[in-house]
Amino acid sequence: MRLDRTMAGTRWHIRPDGPDKVTGRLAYLTDMGMPGMLYGKILRSAYPHAWILSIDTSRAQRLPGVHAVLTHRDVPGLNLFGIAVPDQPVLCEDRVRFAGDAVAAVAAETEELAEYALTLIEVVYEPLPVIDSPEAGLRPDAPKLHPNGNVLHRTDYERGNAAQAFAACAFVTENTYRTPRQMHVYMETEGGLFVPEPDGAGLTVYAPTQHGYKDRFQLSRILAMPEPSIRVVSSPIGGSFGGKDELNVQPYGALLALKSGRPVKLHQSRMESVRAGLKRHPMSVTMRTGMDANGKLLAHEVRIVADTGAYATLGEPVLNFATEHAQGPYRIPNVAIEGLSVYTNNGVSGEFRGFGGNQVIFAMEGQLDRLAEAAGIDPWELRSRNLREADEPGPFGQRIVATDGARQVWASVAGSELMRRKAREEQAAWTAANEELAGSSMAGEEREAWPAMGERRAGGTREKWLRRGIGAAIAMHGSGLGFGLPDPAGGRLRLNAEGRIEAAFGYEEFGQGLLASLQIMLTERFGCAKEDLELVIGDTARVPHSGSSTASRATSMMWQALQRMEAPFAGMLLEAASRLTGVPANQLKTGPGGIWRTAVSGEAEPVIRYRELSERTETPIACETAFHFPTTPDERVGAHFLHTYTAVAVEVEVNLLTGRVRVTDQYHAVAAGPVVNPMGYVGQIEGGSHMAIGFALTEDAVMEGGQYLTRNLDAYLIPTVKDTPAGFQLDAIEGLPEGDPYGPRGIGEIGTVAVAPAIAAAVRDAVGKWVTSLPINPEELMADDPFEEGGAR
Repeated sequence: MRLDRTMAGTRWHIRPDGPDKVTGRLAYLTDMGMPGMLYGKILRSAYPHAWILSIDTSRAQRLPGVHAVLTHRDVPGLNLFGIAVPDQPVLCEDRVRFAGDAVAAVAAETEELAEYALTLIEVVYEPLPVIDSPEAGLRPDAPKLHPNGNVLHRTDYERGNAAQAFAACAFVTENTYRTPRQMHVYMETEGGLFVPEPDGAGLTVYAPTQHGYKDRFQLSRILAMPEPSIRVVSSPIGGSFGGKDELNVQPYGALLALKSGRPVKLHQSRMESVRAGLKRHPMSVTMRTGMDANGKLLAHEVRIVADTGAYATLGEPVLNFATEHAQGPYRIPNVAIEGLSVYTNNGVSGEFRGFGGNQVIFAMEGQLDRLAEAAGIDPWELRSRNLREADEPGPFGQRIVATDGARQVWASVAGSELMRRKAREEQAAWTAANEELAGSSMAGEEREAWPAMGERRAGGTREKWLRRGIGAAIAMHGSGLGFGLPDPAGGRLRLNAEGRIEAAFGYEEFGQGLLASLQIMLTERFGCAKEDLELVIGDTARVPHSGSSTASRATSMMWQALQRMEAPFAGMLLEAASRLTGVPANQLKTGPGGIWRTAVSGEAEPVIRYRELSERTETPIACETAFHFPTTPDERVGAHFLHTYTAVAVEVEVNLLTGRVRVTDQYHAVAAGPVVNPMGYVGQIEGGSHMAIGFALTEDAVMEGGQYLTRNLDAYLIPTVKDTPAGFQLDAIEGLPEGDPYGPRGIGEIGTVAVAPAIAAAVRDAVGKWVTSLPINPEELMADDPFEEGGAR
């Protein structure tokens, strides 16, 4: 189904938080303030790697207007945090491992005073050798950054015998692909307001995060406070994309508030966010892939090396995910994959939309394009010959939910206007080239050297220094956290005292449209009006533990929770209404404003309003569910059970004068089951593809010697509205096998994972050059003679 505003019709809903967002009325958590609050600031390390010899805070403590100064001595509980591996110091005691490490923190009456107080803290360091790359960290003589060495995590997976299978291959390609340290660049940088109880026995944290209950758990360890004493209010959020899944400023704001006894506001500048915030894992991915003469993949060897930076956060599961997805959606009988996640003194790498899939799919799809060209097979046809079938196991050989998603998205892109145009233009170019050769007097060797497709372009009226090309890629993407990892889900419905159907979920709204999706599901299930609803999210004092708002899971889990709660909750409403009105429950239904009597003849009529039902019912009307995200029964840690599939075709324009690449058109096919929220669905895919364009073309947080050279957005180039492709089409494939109980699949990440390899393929098609490193270096695409005859495509 082509998905846009016209095709969605009446299901194209205005987001409940939309008007306040676009008018600027919405107050984000970092906009909050309170009378008498203090301002917090964090002193970061002066070196990427050093011993701390001494910390003297006496001058800062004596400064009038400063109410709290913290060092490691002031952390009452565990002086470490980390969502999976707690190895990052809250406040460093004897060693710093990256330039964003926190050494001290202050709270003062003004932001300027807090900044000045930081300059009065004297820290004496002894610099240590800097490990500025995974390769440096793996050297035998490299200093150990952690007690267990410099390797955070290793992965391996084997099937068949890849080494032997290469001997039977007619075509083999081996390449190393490199991907950048991409920043999340959320509009709202890390921050929050931290409010202590008057007696110091409790704390309320207003800070954006993707997992309020996990933050509460980590803070309880750091503060040595019982979890119920800490309330975390975590929505609304001004963007996250994975970057706020881990603790950032929360420990410092909480500690300062408790020590000073006053509310503390702490909000990082963009430069502070760049210095201390998480980034996408830079990866080096070496792949050797072989196939037979008929285009059947036979062997695949992969080595993944990830720069996890100074601390673990989610580096281990990111590498697991990359290892699982390094085969793409293909059937390959002989596979050998190994992965390393290496500690360095660079900035911390962590969770980012796509979660390691983006890096390896860029490499895997590049391998398919190279093999296709070597064998003279159409690259899209080559993919078709090797696509996994619906009932085949997953990449680790694990059982997964069967769908035809891979074949569906392949067929959709194959029939797209972009791919049909590519076929027409290639045929025209070959015809013209053959006619030219036939009428020439070239010798055999000269004919052999005749430029290949991709290096010749059909004539046109465009500027001669512009070249156009079309490329495509395909991917599968697992949702949820995977086998062996706690992945709870659940929710609660109740008729509250105001007569509204209150839906409470422990998820977050950070721009993805979760509130709109929940609103749509409720109104469509219960036939009620939007005004009959109260949506409660992002507050540990008011919502059940529903798990994290990550891993493309939130909408899917809300749908499954409502599946479980709809019938019992509606039954409670109708039974209560029946007792009060005398109308049999089987003649009643939920509707706008209240309970309605179903029509035997004529129109249905209202019998009691929700407000009256609430006021007159003594027994609370409520329903709650708790369950686990569906997982494979096969024991491979991190292996996924539910998958979304995508295929992407893009057209690019390459300027041979500047080497710059511009995406002019894109077509996305996504197989993710029923569309819950049409506007949100389009927004996720279009927004995700925009982020992927930055990943492919412009974004890289450059580091040298453990220090960021890219310190702000003046040197870090994200795509703007002017870089948005004029063309965008989305085919949302809703069909699932009969009896599938899992409903809509996640789409929060899938829009990002296949765009970069499609762009790389389009660049090859346009100018005949292979891309192995992202972002694409314009200098490599500049032509010696950009005015060569042939013109643009």
